[in-house]
Parts: sequence; C-alpha cells; structure tokens
Amino acid sequence: MVSSNEVSGEATPGGTDMRGQDRPNYGHVYAALDLGTNNCRLLVARPSREGFRIIDAFSRIVRLGEGLTQTGRLGQPAIERTLSALDVCRSKMEQRGVSRARLIATEACRIALNGSDFIDRVREEVGLHLEVVDRETEAHLAASGCAALADAEAESVVLFDIGGGSSEIVWLARDEQGAGASPISDAHMRGRVRLWASLQLGVVTIAEKFGGFDVTPQLYQRMVDHVAGELAPFLSRTAGERRCNRFHLLGTSGTVTTIAGVHLGLARYDRRRVDGLWMNDGEVSTAIDHLRAMSYADRVANGCIGPERADLVLAGCAIFDAIRQAFPAERIRIADRGLREGILMQLMSADRVWSQDRNGAR
Repeated sequence: MVSSNEVSGEATPGGTDMRGQDRPNYGHVYAALDLGTNNCRLLVARPSREGFRIIDAFSRIVRLGEGLTQTGRLGQPAIERTLSALDVCRSKMEQRGVSRARLIATEACRIALNGSDFIDRVREEVGLHLEVVDRETEAHLAASGCAALADAEAESVVLFDIGGGSSEIVWLARDEQGAGASPISDAHMRGRVRLWASLQLGVVTIAEKFGGFDVTPQLYQRMVDHVAGELAPFLSRTAGERRCNRFHLLGTSGTVTTIAGVHLGLARYDRRRVDGLWMNDGEVSTAIDHLRAMSYADRVANGCIGPERADLVLAGCAIFDAIRQAFPAERIRIADRGLREGILMQLMSADRVWSQDRNGAR
C-alpha cells in the first residue's frame, strides 16, 4: 500500500517526489491523473528523446458529478464508483514504480459542498492526495498538452476542451520562439495564451439540464443557444485579436474524438487514426448531423460512443456547435491528448529531462 505522503499531487507545479529517492531526474517514472466530472484518467510515462513514452494508462467513466447541479453534493454511488477507479490508478502507479506525479481533480470537486470531504476520503481510503486545481490551471494544462498540434503558421488558434462539468476555451497565439512540437515549459505556454475562459458547463451538466436521450431539433437548438450565451463574454474579449487565413480550431475531448470516429466510419475507436486528424467545417457538420439522426439505441450500439456516453454525446455536440458559431473556421484539428499530457510535459520540463538529454546525460 502506497502511503498518502508518497503519492501526492499537492506540492508545486513541478509535481511530487513519490518515493523520496535522490536519483537523476531522467530516471523518474511519471504519472498524471485527471479526475473530472465524468472521467477518471491516468497516464504513466517515461521521458524519451523528444517527449515521453506511455507505459501504462487507465480511463473509466465514473460520473462523479452525477446529479451535482441539482443537489450541490457528490452522491454516494458516484463517490463509490470513483474510489474504485482511483484504487486501480494507485495500483498501477505502484506496479510501474512511479516516482513523480501530479494528481488533479477539477470541476466536480471544485464546486461540490462535500468536495473537501471527498478529497479527505480519497487520501484516507485510497492513499492518494488529490490537488483540486483552479480553472486557470486547468485551461493552461489542457493547452500545454495540445499545443503541439496547432498549425505553426497560424497567427492564432482557438483551443477548447469540452469536459463533463466545465469547458475550457483558450486563445492561443503563434509560437514566436519556434519551439514547435518540442516539449515546452509552463512559462513558455503561458506566454502563448492570450486569453482564456472556463465555462461552468460540460456534457454532464448540459445533458442533465436539457436531457440527453431523445434530443429533438428544438431541444438541441436550446442547448446551443444556452452555451452561446455563456460563451459571449469570452467572444467579446477576442475582438481585437489577430487572425489569418490559417486560423483554425483545436479541440480535445470525448466529443471531438467521437465526431472524428464517426467521420472516419470506425467500427471501434482508434486513437492512432484520430489524434492529429484534420477535418474541414463541412465534414464536422456532416458527422454531427449523423449523430443527431441516431436514436439513443443507435448511439449505444456505436463503437465510438457506447452505453456510458450515449446520453452525453449530443450535449457535447451542442457545445461544439456553439464554439463553431462563435469562432468560424474552415478547419479543426482533433486532439486525443490534453490535460494529462500537459501535466507530464510540465513535470518533465521542471526536471529538465530534455536539457539533460541534449547535454548527453543519458
């Protein structure tokens, strides 16, 4: 059993030394855990010459925020589901010998009346210290994980992450330092973020507010209009920002990866075919129309959706459509990467693992 002071995400943005061993930074095994309103996800990785290599991963839909908007509290069934998933994460980190980690919780734990009690229970029963991050940190981590997919010639890009209980929107400027696809530091990323916003809505909250099983055209439009209203203040702040003909959207979330899977006609989701995929605006519209035409049973049976997300995917499409209306673009790039990858890059950057590599330390 890993004790609570060994597996910790509290400490600094540089992460936590989980075993307290004084050994070269490039020898660490790193972990990033993201506990959101809908999902519990873990990545375990080792540094490589130009980035990192994933050696283990875990993802489970736990719906921690189920019913939260109605009650203001995390429900007991949701807590039990989440504790079970976190126990799997703890076991995987132990088995892989993780020595540096950052374990974060987002919107559900930020707003729940019993969020701090839940965090305490995770520490006592599972042995993990979760760090409840603010919305700005969440937005910057998502940007760090996805920024390498932005068109290097674009003056600016609108990056978005549609979550379960919140959605982050980032106006990302061109990388003037020319870092390109190389791993970058937190300070470097913050220099590229011109504007950001965190909308207090996501696929779970929208589906619970409007419904997600039988979504009529009228109900769908109400979803889009609601999100557009919440997005309007951020849109007004971007009025003076530069665009060019290479301006595009960059999306990360289960929503956009599902849309990509439907567009590709995948019988089963395949990350290798989705991550980094370019879609034009017409292709996105066609895929969303296809999803909207499906019955709930059809969505359950679809290999890119399944029963755990069949009642949420149209809420995600509505959020995406509102973003597309606010920021018209001919192209969108799909990212099956994001917050966890951002955590890993920032941990490794803080440890200067790539600087060591360039200097021949490995």
